[in-house]
Amino acid sequence: MPRTAETRPPVTRGRAIAAAVALADADGIASLSMRKLAAELGIEAMSLYYHVKNKDDLLDGMVEHVYSEIPMPTGAETWRPAMQGRAESTREVLGRHRWAISMIDERSTVVGMTHLNAVIGTLLNAGFSISLAAHAMSLLDSYTHGFALQEASLPTDDAGDISAVTEGIMAQQELMARLPHLARMGSELVLQPGYAYGNEFAFGIGVILDGIERARQTESRN
Repeated sequence: MPRTAETRPPVTRGRAIAAAVALADADGIASLSMRKLAAELGIEAMSLYYHVKNKDDLLDGMVEHVYSEIPMPTGAETWRPAMQGRAESTREVLGRHRWAISMIDERSTVVGMTHLNAVIGTLLNAGFSISLAAHAMSLLDSYTHGFALQEASLPTDDAGDISAVTEGIMAQQELMARLPHLARMGSELVLQPGYAYGNEFAFGIGVILDGIERARQTESRN
């Protein structure tokens, strides 16, 4: 039964932001407008401004919504499991909200800064200098956000399988004859059962964490 004005839940800031996130997830951030959001909520466009000041305020709220889905370090964990868990959850969340990949770093919000503060605190508590903590956070975030962007750009299915497009490329025999290394990777790796591009993330984050640990040990000896 369709909801009437009497049965529709009241609009709140939280509900407006959640609806905006859902619209951006479905159709992309470029398609989101205040008018479209108001229509989704069943209210007049001007009524929306009782809950969000303007489009910038709405976007900030959406970024904070995304941050709220990423567990924040508590300070009780050791640094490596905390950073690995944060990287993995960030990649997962950005995979659900692909529009946020380009926005999460460019919008300074209270929730975002609080999250970063907790990350820095976890590293400092582990004995990192402030400069090494900055290096580590920058490296981890660059890799995680970059990997999420690459995943979003690749023609994969929901399981991260790129075999369909790989098979199309491999079928171009004349081209593959000129690209033997690419052809070998396709046949010996990508087209093998169980391969998913997303599994590459674990290898990369492990290499990065190993490097950060070596830098931490070197710093502690000096």
